[in-house]
Amino acid sequence: MPKLHQTPILTVVAAMAAQLLACAPAHAGHRDGSAWTFGGFGTLSAVHSSEKLADYSANPLNPGQAGASRDWSVGVDSRLGTQLAYDGGHWSAVLQVVAERNLTHSWKPVVEWANVQYQVTPELSLRLGRIALPLFLAGDYRKASYALTGVRAPVELYGALPISNSDGIDASYRWNLGALKNTTQVLYGGTRIRLTDTRSAHAHQLAGISNTSSVGALTVRATALKGDLEMVLAQELFDGLRQFGAQGATLARRYETDRKRATVLSLGASYDPGAWFVMGELGRINARSFLGDKSAGYVSGGYRFGSVTPYATFSRVVANTPIHVDGLDLSQLPAPYVPAARRLNAELNGLLSMIAVQDSTILGVRWDAGSNVAVKLQFDHVRPRKGSSGTLENIQPGYRYGRSFGVFSAAVDFVF
Repeated sequence: MPKLHQTPILTVVAAMAAQLLACAPAHAGHRDGSAWTFGGFGTLSAVHSSEKLADYSANPLNPGQAGASRDWSVGVDSRLGTQLAYDGGHWSAVLQVVAERNLTHSWKPVVEWANVQYQVTPELSLRLGRIALPLFLAGDYRKASYALTGVRAPVELYGALPISNSDGIDASYRWNLGALKNTTQVLYGGTRIRLTDTRSAHAHQLAGISNTSSVGALTVRATALKGDLEMVLAQELFDGLRQFGAQGATLARRYETDRKRATVLSLGASYDPGAWFVMGELGRINARSFLGDKSAGYVSGGYRFGSVTPYATFSRVVANTPIHVDGLDLSQLPAPYVPAARRLNAELNGLLSMIAVQDSTILGVRWDAGSNVAVKLQFDHVRPRKGSSGTLENIQPGYRYGRSFGVFSAAVDFVF
């Protein structure tokens, strides 16, 4: 296995986890009631897009290559994950490693989770390490697609904030209000995203609170999260804008990504009495930069006919800020400077056009072929709107904004 990147906190947690795991009996993995558990999950998929001048991607951190790059792509949803866990009563530890295609065009395994937990009381637990962010209903298992009815979580919402974990601490408290069972979680930490082999993005002072409530077949989760971004993107554009005085400096400060406060609010509900299910979520993600201020949501439902579950989803994302601006005022500039200013305006609007404004209508069917294998077929009718390229990547010359397209996905999900 390739060497995994570790932050200092992960090094500490790995050492603590190793000590905990070493405390388990050597033969524990071979008998019932073991403190050890080892398992994994995976997805093998193939995706085809009818849009040939851009690539369909389910996650902006994963350039899926379905469309312009390849007629059929296995990289959009395919992944493999393994998990080792130890439960010693008050102390427990978990290590999860996932391999999937990433922005560096490799399948290098990365640590998704690595944390140690202490159960202070039956109601209160504390964790230290790399922890799943409690974002959205599927935030805890979004990588394990077997747990999803469809091939993937709706990209309009889940793709708007692809971060799935944080390095830091959290505390969870379980409490009841009559028949209503609640778990309230608070967290603090940060995260790092590798953009290229030499460049990364960071979110510092990542803090949030989440509450999950359940009664009977109903589950509701609400989350609020904030973080400070350290992410240098399109710096040549913003340096160029600053050459045009106060108006250029104002534009640069408004749209550059570095040292900006990002906030996330989400609310989701699921009702699943067994034979059928319905669920929906709403979220707002504001990056205060050219990455956009977006609101997204979806509704989904399905009915289980034995091992076969047909389902349908409608998903949408809209921009709360303009995705086209006038930019530099060309009328105020001397003639020799107009061509350069016009080019900078075009580059800025090119970035803003990548703020997703899009909706998808999704039809699919899931067949549970065995106790740990699911086969899924899904068709997405995707409609980018208002001059946006939606969630498409790798836009090619000649791409027509506003043109809808179809995406066909076939996947086999498994757990072991």
